[in-house]
Amino acid sequence: MADEVAGEFDYDVLVIGSGPGGYVAAIRAAQLGLKTACAESRETLGGTCLNVGCIPSKAMLHASEYFDAAKNGMMAKLGIKVTPELDLDAMHGQRREAVKGLTGGIEYLFKKNKVTWLKGRAHFEDARKVTVGEQTVTAKNVVIATGSSVTPLPGVTVDQKVVVDSTGALELPKVPEHMVVIGGGVIGLELGSVWRRLGAKVTCVEFLDQILPGFDGDVRKEANKIFKKQGIEFKLSTTVTGVAVEGDKAVLTVEPAAGGEASTIEADCVLVSIGRRPNTDGLGLEAIGLAPNKRGQIETDHDFRTSVDGVWAIGDVIPGPMLAHKAEDEGIAVAENIAGQHGIVNHAIIPSVVYTWPEIAGVGLTEEAAKEKGEVKVGKFPMLGNSRAKTNHEPDGFVKIIADAKTDRVLGVWAIAVPAGTMIAQAAQAMEFGATSEDIAYTCHAHPTHSEAIKEAAMAVRGKPIHV
Repeated sequence: MADEVAGEFDYDVLVIGSGPGGYVAAIRAAQLGLKTACAESRETLGGTCLNVGCIPSKAMLHASEYFDAAKNGMMAKLGIKVTPELDLDAMHGQRREAVKGLTGGIEYLFKKNKVTWLKGRAHFEDARKVTVGEQTVTAKNVVIATGSSVTPLPGVTVDQKVVVDSTGALELPKVPEHMVVIGGGVIGLELGSVWRRLGAKVTCVEFLDQILPGFDGDVRKEANKIFKKQGIEFKLSTTVTGVAVEGDKAVLTVEPAAGGEASTIEADCVLVSIGRRPNTDGLGLEAIGLAPNKRGQIETDHDFRTSVDGVWAIGDVIPGPMLAHKAEDEGIAVAENIAGQHGIVNHAIIPSVVYTWPEIAGVGLTEEAAKEKGEVKVGKFPMLGNSRAKTNHEPDGFVKIIADAKTDRVLGVWAIAVPAGTMIAQAAQAMEFGATSEDIAYTCHAHPTHSEAIKEAAMAVRGKPIHV
Protein backbone atom coordinates (compact mmCIF):
# COMPACT_ATOMS: atom_id res chain seq x y z
CA MET A 1 0.00 0.00 0.00
CA ALA A 2 2.80 2.39 0.87
CA ASP A 3 4.42 1.94 -2.56
CA GLU A 4 1.15 2.75 -4.31
CA VAL A 5 0.74 5.95 -2.32
CA ALA A 6 4.35 6.92 -2.81
CA GLY A 7 3.84 6.77 -6.58
CA GLU A 8 2.59 10.36 -6.42
CA PHE A 9 4.94 11.47 -3.68
CA ASP A 10 8.55 10.92 -2.70
CA TYR A 11 7.41 9.81 0.77
CA ASP A 12 4.25 8.75 2.56
CA VAL A 13 5.44 10.62 5.66
CA LEU A 14 7.95 13.41 6.14
CA VAL A 15 8.71 14.30 9.76
CA ILE A 16 10.29 17.70 10.37
CA GLY A 17 12.51 17.43 13.43
CA SER A 18 14.25 14.44 15.02
CA GLY A 19 13.65 15.11 18.71
CA PRO A 20 11.85 12.57 20.93
CA GLY A 21 8.56 13.22 19.14
CA GLY A 22 9.96 13.39 15.63
CA TYR A 23 12.29 10.39 15.63
CA VAL A 24 9.70 8.20 17.35
CA ALA A 25 7.04 9.26 14.81
CA ALA A 26 9.41 8.47 11.94
CA ILE A 27 10.34 5.04 13.29
CA ARG A 28 6.74 4.05 14.05
CA ALA A 29 5.57 5.24 10.62
CA ALA A 30 8.27 3.13 8.98
CA GLN A 31 7.35 0.14 11.16
CA LEU A 32 3.79 0.48 9.86
CA GLY A 33 4.96 0.14 6.27
CA LEU A 34 5.00 3.80 5.29
CA LYS A 35 7.89 5.21 3.27
CA THR A 36 9.31 7.73 5.72
CA ALA A 37 11.87 10.52 5.87
CA CYS A 38 12.93 12.80 8.70
CA ALA A 39 14.36 16.28 8.17
CA GLU A 40 16.93 17.42 10.72
CA SER A 41 19.35 20.35 10.52
CA ARG A 42 21.58 19.34 13.45
CA GLU A 43 24.67 17.26 12.80
CA THR A 44 23.24 14.62 15.13
CA LEU A 45 19.75 13.23 15.66
CA GLY A 46 17.75 13.42 18.89
CA GLY A 47 16.82 17.10 19.06
CA THR A 48 17.26 19.29 22.12
CA CYS A 49 16.53 16.43 24.53
CA LEU A 50 19.36 14.12 23.55
CA ASN A 51 21.87 16.77 22.48
CA VAL A 52 21.61 19.65 24.96
CA GLY A 53 18.68 18.89 27.25
CA CYS A 54 17.33 15.88 29.12
CA ILE A 55 20.23 13.50 28.56
CA PRO A 56 23.33 15.67 29.15
CA SER A 57 21.73 17.40 32.13
CA LYS A 58 21.00 14.02 33.75
CA ALA A 59 24.59 12.93 33.12
CA MET A 60 25.80 16.01 35.02
CA LEU A 61 23.19 15.62 37.75
CA HIS A 62 24.21 12.00 38.34
CA ALA A 63 27.93 12.76 38.42
CA SER A 64 27.50 15.75 40.70
CA GLU A 65 25.46 13.65 43.13
CA TYR A 66 28.41 11.30 43.58
CA PHE A 67 30.77 14.22 44.12
CA ASP A 68 28.42 15.81 46.64
CA ALA A 69 28.01 12.55 48.56
CA ALA A 70 31.78 12.23 48.82
CA LYS A 71 32.45 15.87 49.65
CA ASN A 72 29.72 16.47 52.21
CA GLY A 73 30.12 13.38 54.36
CA MET A 74 27.39 11.04 53.08
CA MET A 75 29.91 8.40 52.01
CA ALA A 76 31.78 8.76 55.32
CA LYS A 77 28.48 8.20 57.09
CA LEU A 78 28.21 4.90 55.23
CA GLY A 79 31.72 3.90 56.30
CA ILE A 80 33.48 4.93 53.08
CA LYS A 81 36.26 7.46 53.68
CA VAL A 82 37.26 9.41 50.57
CA THR A 83 38.78 12.77 49.75
CA PRO A 84 37.19 13.81 46.44
CA GLU A 85 38.89 15.91 43.80
CA LEU A 86 36.81 17.41 41.02
CA ASP A 87 37.93 16.66 37.45
CA LEU A 88 35.44 18.82 35.58
CA ASP A 89 36.91 17.96 32.18
CA ALA A 90 36.34 14.26 32.82
CA MET A 91 32.81 14.98 34.07
CA HIS A 92 32.06 16.84 30.85
CA GLY A 93 33.66 14.00 28.93
CA GLN A 94 31.33 11.34 30.32
CA ARG A 95 28.39 13.62 29.53
CA ARG A 96 29.49 13.95 25.92
CA GLU A 97 30.00 10.20 25.64
CA ALA A 98 26.45 9.58 26.86
CA VAL A 99 25.11 12.01 24.26
CA LYS A 100 27.24 10.49 21.49
CA GLY A 101 26.04 6.99 22.27
CA LEU A 102 22.37 7.87 22.34
CA THR A 103 22.31 10.14 19.29
CA GLY A 104 24.26 7.50 17.40
CA GLY A 105 21.69 4.98 18.55
CA ILE A 106 18.92 6.97 16.86
CA GLU A 107 20.90 7.01 13.61
CA TYR A 108 21.21 3.21 13.87
CA LEU A 109 17.46 2.86 14.45
CA PHE A 110 16.78 5.02 11.38
CA LYS A 111 18.92 2.71 9.25
CA LYS A 112 17.39 -0.40 10.80
CA ASN A 113 13.84 0.82 10.06
CA LYS A 114 14.72 2.33 6.65
CA VAL A 115 13.97 5.92 7.66
CA THR A 116 15.70 8.41 5.35
CA TRP A 117 17.50 11.23 7.13
CA LEU A 118 17.24 14.42 5.07
CA LYS A 119 19.94 16.73 6.38
CA GLY A 120 19.04 20.41 6.44
CA ARG A 121 16.49 22.94 7.61
CA ALA A 122 12.96 22.35 6.32
CA HIS A 123 10.68 24.96 4.73
CA PHE A 124 7.18 24.47 3.32
CA GLU A 125 6.65 25.32 -0.35
CA ASP A 126 3.10 24.00 -0.11
CA ALA A 127 1.32 21.49 2.12
CA ARG A 128 2.95 18.53 0.40
CA LYS A 129 6.16 20.01 -0.92
CA VAL A 130 9.02 20.83 1.43
CA THR A 131 12.50 22.15 0.78
CA VAL A 132 15.12 20.55 3.02
CA GLY A 133 18.51 22.20 2.68
CA GLU A 134 19.08 22.36 -1.07
CA GLN A 135 16.64 19.62 -2.11
CA THR A 136 12.87 19.64 -2.47
CA VAL A 137 10.77 16.59 -1.64
CA THR A 138 7.08 15.76 -1.64
CA ALA A 139 5.13 13.82 0.97
CA LYS A 140 1.51 12.81 1.36
CA ASN A 141 1.74 13.60 5.07
CA VAL A 142 4.03 16.07 6.84
CA VAL A 143 4.48 15.98 10.62
CA ILE A 144 5.78 19.15 12.28
CA ALA A 145 7.89 18.09 15.28
CA THR A 146 10.32 20.99 15.56
CA GLY A 147 10.32 21.24 19.35
CA SER A 148 11.09 24.36 21.34
CA SER A 149 13.93 26.71 22.24
CA VAL A 150 14.89 28.85 25.22
CA THR A 151 12.65 31.84 25.90
CA PRO A 152 14.81 34.98 25.90
CA LEU A 153 14.65 37.54 28.69
CA PRO A 154 13.97 40.96 27.15
CA GLY A 155 16.98 43.24 27.34
CA VAL A 156 19.36 40.45 28.37
CA THR A 157 21.95 39.11 25.92
CA VAL A 158 23.02 35.50 26.28
CA ASP A 159 26.74 35.35 25.43
CA GLN A 160 27.20 31.72 26.65
CA LYS A 161 30.15 32.93 28.74
CA VAL A 162 28.89 35.06 31.61
CA VAL A 163 25.19 34.99 30.73
CA VAL A 164 24.16 31.49 29.65
CA ASP A 165 21.06 29.54 28.77
CA SER A 166 20.50 25.87 29.56
CA THR A 167 22.84 24.83 26.73
CA GLY A 168 25.67 27.06 27.94
CA ALA A 169 25.16 25.97 31.54
CA LEU A 170 26.13 22.43 30.52
CA GLU A 171 29.44 23.58 29.03
CA LEU A 172 30.90 25.83 31.72
CA PRO A 173 34.69 25.29 31.75
CA LYS A 174 34.99 25.96 35.48
CA VAL A 175 32.76 26.03 38.54
CA PRO A 176 31.33 29.54 39.02
CA GLU A 177 31.92 31.25 42.34
CA HIS A 178 28.40 32.64 42.27
CA MET A 179 25.69 31.53 39.84
CA VAL A 180 22.39 33.39 39.68
CA VAL A 181 19.55 31.39 38.18
CA ILE A 182 16.74 33.50 36.74
CA GLY A 183 13.62 31.36 37.03
CA GLY A 184 12.55 28.81 39.65
CA GLY A 185 11.27 26.18 37.24
CA VAL A 186 12.45 22.66 36.49
CA ILE A 187 15.47 23.44 34.29
CA GLY A 188 16.83 26.20 36.50
CA LEU A 189 16.58 24.09 39.65
CA GLU A 190 18.22 21.07 38.01
CA LEU A 191 21.17 22.97 36.55
CA GLY A 192 21.47 25.16 39.63
CA SER A 193 21.68 21.96 41.70
CA VAL A 194 24.53 20.63 39.54
CA TRP A 195 26.74 23.67 40.07
CA ARG A 196 25.78 24.06 43.73
CA ARG A 197 26.98 20.50 44.38
CA LEU A 198 30.22 21.18 42.54
CA GLY A 199 30.96 24.17 44.75
CA ALA A 200 29.17 27.26 43.40
CA LYS A 201 27.10 29.60 45.49
CA VAL A 202 23.67 29.55 43.82
CA THR A 203 20.96 32.19 44.06
CA CYS A 204 17.60 31.59 42.38
CA VAL A 205 15.49 34.63 41.47
CA GLU A 206 11.81 33.86 40.79
CA PHE A 207 9.05 36.30 39.85
CA LEU A 208 6.34 34.22 41.54
CA ASP A 209 5.96 33.77 45.29
CA GLN A 210 7.02 30.11 45.09
CA ILE A 211 9.16 27.84 42.91
CA LEU A 212 7.94 25.12 40.51
CA PRO A 213 4.84 26.72 38.97
CA GLY A 214 2.18 24.16 38.07
CA PHE A 215 3.20 21.69 40.78
CA ASP A 216 1.10 20.82 43.83
CA GLY A 217 1.22 23.48 46.55
CA ASP A 218 2.55 21.17 49.29
CA VAL A 219 5.27 19.97 46.94
CA ARG A 220 6.32 23.51 46.06
CA LYS A 221 6.66 24.50 49.72
CA GLU A 222 8.51 21.35 50.76
CA ALA A 223 10.84 21.52 47.76
CA ASN A 224 11.73 25.10 48.68
CA LYS A 225 12.68 23.99 52.20
CA ILE A 226 14.80 21.11 50.91
CA PHE A 227 16.70 23.25 48.39
CA LYS A 228 17.34 25.91 51.04
CA LYS A 229 18.75 23.21 53.31
CA GLN A 230 21.04 22.19 50.44
CA GLY A 231 22.37 25.73 50.20
CA ILE A 232 20.41 27.34 47.38
CA GLU A 233 19.33 30.88 48.20
CA PHE A 234 15.94 32.04 46.92
CA LYS A 235 14.68 35.51 46.11
CA LEU A 236 10.98 34.95 45.49
CA SER A 237 8.45 37.52 44.29
CA THR A 238 11.39 39.25 42.66
CA THR A 239 11.83 40.67 39.15
CA VAL A 240 15.10 40.92 37.25
CA THR A 241 15.00 44.32 35.53
CA GLY A 242 18.48 44.29 34.04
CA VAL A 243 21.75 42.38 33.63
CA ALA A 244 24.93 44.35 32.95
CA VAL A 245 28.07 42.40 32.03
CA GLU A 246 31.36 43.97 33.06
CA GLY A 247 34.33 41.85 32.02
CA ASP A 248 33.87 38.40 33.52
CA LYS A 249 31.23 39.54 36.00
CA ALA A 250 27.55 40.40 35.76
CA VAL A 251 25.51 42.77 37.87
CA LEU A 252 21.80 42.03 38.08
CA THR A 253 19.28 44.68 39.04
CA VAL A 254 16.32 43.21 40.88
CA GLU A 255 13.25 44.61 42.55
CA PRO A 256 10.19 43.25 44.35
CA ALA A 257 7.59 41.94 41.87
CA ALA A 258 4.93 44.06 43.54
CA GLY A 259 7.09 47.15 43.15
CA GLY A 260 9.57 48.73 45.50
CA GLU A 261 13.20 49.65 45.88
CA ALA A 262 15.68 48.02 43.49
CA SER A 263 18.88 46.28 44.56
CA THR A 264 21.78 44.58 42.81
CA ILE A 265 23.38 41.13 42.82
CA GLU A 266 26.87 40.43 41.49
CA ALA A 267 27.63 37.07 39.89
CA ASP A 268 30.19 35.49 37.62
CA CYS A 269 27.55 33.35 35.88
CA VAL A 270 23.89 34.08 35.14
CA LEU A 271 21.61 31.28 33.94
CA VAL A 272 18.52 32.53 32.11
CA SER A 273 15.87 29.87 32.57
CA ILE A 274 12.43 31.40 32.26
CA GLY A 275 10.84 28.81 30.00
CA ARG A 276 10.75 27.62 26.39
CA ARG A 277 8.90 28.66 23.25
CA PRO A 278 7.75 26.65 20.21
CA ASN A 279 10.03 26.50 17.16
CA THR A 280 7.82 27.64 14.30
CA ASP A 281 9.87 30.49 12.78
CA GLY A 282 11.35 29.75 9.38
CA LEU A 283 9.07 26.82 8.59
CA GLY A 284 7.13 28.80 5.99
CA LEU A 285 3.80 28.18 7.68
CA GLU A 286 2.38 31.19 5.87
CA ALA A 287 2.87 29.34 2.58
CA ILE A 288 0.34 26.72 3.66
CA GLY A 289 -2.04 29.08 5.47
CA LEU A 290 -1.22 27.77 8.95
CA ALA A 291 -1.00 30.45 11.62
CA PRO A 292 0.27 29.76 15.17
CA ASN A 293 -1.92 30.81 18.10
CA LYS A 294 -1.09 33.70 20.45
CA ARG A 295 1.43 31.52 22.29
CA GLY A 296 3.17 30.59 19.07
CA GLN A 297 1.78 27.04 19.17
CA ILE A 298 0.21 25.09 16.34
CA GLU A 299 -3.33 23.99 17.13
CA THR A 300 -4.37 20.43 16.31
CA ASP A 301 -7.38 18.18 16.79
CA HIS A 302 -7.40 15.09 19.01
CA ASP A 303 -5.63 13.08 16.31
CA PHE A 304 -2.88 15.74 15.85
CA ARG A 305 -4.19 17.02 12.51
CA THR A 306 -3.72 20.72 11.86
CA SER A 307 -6.23 22.81 9.95
CA VAL A 308 -4.25 22.08 6.75
CA ASP A 309 -5.02 18.74 5.10
CA GLY A 310 -2.05 16.38 5.24
CA VAL A 311 -0.15 18.44 7.82
CA TRP A 312 0.12 17.15 11.39
CA ALA A 313 1.92 18.46 14.50
CA ILE A 314 3.18 17.01 17.78
CA GLY A 315 5.40 17.77 20.77
CA ASP A 316 6.49 21.16 22.02
CA VAL A 317 5.01 23.04 19.04
CA ILE A 318 1.46 22.17 20.09
CA PRO A 319 -0.40 23.07 23.32
CA GLY A 320 0.39 21.08 26.45
CA PRO A 321 3.41 20.47 28.66
CA MET A 322 6.78 20.62 26.91
CA LEU A 323 7.96 17.18 27.92
CA ALA A 324 9.95 14.61 25.94
CA HIS A 325 7.74 11.69 26.98
CA LYS A 326 4.59 13.54 25.93
CA ALA A 327 6.17 14.13 22.53
CA GLU A 328 7.16 10.45 22.26
CA ASP A 329 3.62 9.27 22.94
CA GLU A 330 2.29 11.77 20.43
CA GLY A 331 4.88 10.56 17.90
CA ILE A 332 3.57 7.01 18.15
CA ALA A 333 -0.05 8.18 18.04
CA VAL A 334 0.33 10.46 15.00
CA ALA A 335 2.09 7.73 13.00
CA GLU A 336 -0.67 5.27 13.83
CA ASN A 337 -3.34 7.81 12.88
CA ILE A 338 -1.62 8.49 9.55
CA ALA A 339 -1.58 4.73 8.93
CA GLY A 340 -5.32 4.52 9.54
CA GLN A 341 -5.09 3.11 13.04
CA HIS A 342 -6.31 4.70 16.29
CA GLY A 343 -3.44 6.38 18.07
CA ILE A 344 -4.39 8.23 21.27
CA VAL A 345 -2.66 10.10 24.08
CA ASN A 346 -4.35 10.69 27.43
CA HIS A 347 -3.12 14.22 28.12
CA ALA A 348 -4.71 14.16 31.58
CA ILE A 349 -2.11 11.61 32.69
CA ILE A 350 1.31 12.97 31.72
CA PRO A 351 3.85 12.71 34.56
CA SER A 352 6.26 15.54 35.34
CA VAL A 353 9.63 15.04 37.01
CA VAL A 354 12.31 17.32 38.45
CA TYR A 355 15.60 15.38 38.55
CA THR A 356 17.08 17.04 41.61
CA TRP A 357 18.06 15.29 44.85
CA PRO A 358 15.57 14.15 45.93
CA GLU A 359 13.53 13.93 42.75
CA ILE A 360 10.14 15.62 42.55
CA ALA A 361 7.34 14.07 40.49
CA GLY A 362 3.64 14.36 39.91
CA VAL A 363 0.85 13.15 37.67
CA GLY A 364 -2.75 14.26 37.32
CA LEU A 365 -4.33 17.10 39.27
CA THR A 366 -2.82 19.14 42.07
CA GLU A 367 -4.86 19.34 45.25
CA GLU A 368 -5.73 22.93 44.39
CA ALA A 369 -7.02 22.01 40.91
CA ALA A 370 -8.88 18.95 42.18
CA LYS A 371 -10.73 20.98 44.82
CA GLU A 372 -11.96 23.33 42.11
CA LYS A 373 -13.73 20.36 40.52
CA GLY A 374 -15.28 18.92 43.67
CA GLU A 375 -14.74 17.39 47.08
CA VAL A 376 -11.54 15.39 47.56
CA LYS A 377 -9.79 13.14 50.06
CA VAL A 378 -6.03 13.45 50.54
CA GLY A 379 -3.51 10.97 51.94
CA LYS A 380 0.13 11.82 52.70
CA PHE A 381 2.98 9.64 53.86
CA PRO A 382 6.45 10.95 54.80
CA MET A 383 9.55 9.29 53.36
CA LEU A 384 10.93 9.48 56.91
CA GLY A 385 8.58 6.58 57.71
CA ASN A 386 9.71 4.48 54.75
CA SER A 387 12.19 1.77 55.75
CA ARG A 388 14.23 1.85 52.51
CA ALA A 389 14.54 5.65 52.57
CA LYS A 390 15.52 5.49 56.23
CA THR A 391 18.16 2.82 55.56
CA ASN A 392 19.56 4.85 52.65
CA HIS A 393 19.67 8.06 54.74
CA GLU A 394 17.10 9.69 52.41
CA PRO A 395 14.50 11.07 54.82
CA ASP A 396 13.31 14.11 52.83
CA GLY A 397 9.97 14.23 51.08
CA PHE A 398 6.61 12.51 51.02
CA VAL A 399 4.02 10.89 48.78
CA LYS A 400 0.63 12.55 48.41
CA ILE A 401 -2.46 11.01 46.82
CA ILE A 402 -5.56 13.02 45.94
CA ALA A 403 -8.78 11.06 45.39
CA ASP A 404 -12.38 11.93 44.61
CA ALA A 405 -14.29 12.01 47.90
CA LYS A 406 -17.29 10.12 46.50
CA THR A 407 -15.83 7.61 44.06
CA ASP A 408 -12.33 7.23 45.63
CA ARG A 409 -10.87 7.43 42.10
CA VAL A 410 -7.31 8.74 42.15
CA LEU A 411 -7.10 12.23 40.65
CA GLY A 412 -3.45 13.06 41.29
CA VAL A 413 -0.27 11.71 42.85
CA TRP A 414 2.70 13.84 43.93
CA ALA A 415 5.99 12.73 45.41
CA ILE A 416 9.30 14.02 46.68
CA ALA A 417 11.68 11.08 47.03
CA VAL A 418 15.10 10.12 45.68
CA PRO A 419 13.55 7.80 43.02
CA ALA A 420 10.27 9.75 42.62
CA GLY A 421 10.66 9.86 38.83
CA THR A 422 10.58 6.07 38.71
CA MET A 423 7.91 5.74 41.40
CA ILE A 424 5.47 8.00 39.55
CA ALA A 425 5.11 5.47 36.71
CA GLN A 426 3.10 3.21 39.04
CA ALA A 427 0.75 6.07 39.81
CA ALA A 428 0.32 6.99 36.15
CA GLN A 429 -0.47 3.40 35.20
CA ALA A 430 -2.93 3.03 38.06
CA MET A 431 -4.70 6.23 37.02
CA GLU A 432 -4.78 5.08 33.38
CA PHE A 433 -6.79 2.08 34.55
CA GLY A 434 -9.08 4.28 36.66
CA ALA A 435 -7.73 3.03 39.99
CA THR A 436 -9.13 4.04 43.36
CA SER A 437 -6.93 4.73 46.36
CA GLU A 438 -8.24 1.45 47.77
CA ASP A 439 -6.93 -0.40 44.67
CA ILE A 440 -3.43 0.93 45.35
CA ALA A 441 -3.70 0.33 49.11
CA TYR A 442 -4.58 -3.33 48.57
CA THR A 443 -1.85 -3.93 45.98
CA CYS A 444 1.09 -5.77 47.51
CA HIS A 445 4.32 -3.76 47.31
CA ALA A 446 7.75 -5.34 47.73
CA HIS A 447 9.56 -4.63 51.00
CA PRO A 448 11.76 -2.73 51.56
CA THR A 449 11.22 -0.33 48.65
CA HIS A 450 10.61 3.37 48.31
CA SER A 451 7.36 2.54 46.47
CA GLU A 452 5.81 1.30 49.70
CA ALA A 453 5.30 5.00 50.43
CA ILE A 454 2.74 5.07 47.60
CA LYS A 455 0.84 2.21 49.24
CA GLU A 456 0.95 3.97 52.62
CA ALA A 457 -0.24 7.26 51.11
CA ALA A 458 -3.14 5.37 49.54
CA MET A 459 -3.96 3.88 52.93
CA ALA A 460 -3.76 7.39 54.39
CA VAL A 461 -6.53 8.54 52.04
CA ARG A 462 -8.81 6.34 54.16
CA GLY A 463 -7.04 7.43 57.37
CA LYS A 464 -5.31 4.12 57.99
CA PRO A 465 -1.57 4.21 57.22
CA ILE A 466 0.58 1.77 59.19
CA HIS A 467 4.04 3.30 59.59
CA VAL A 468 3.20 6.81 60.74
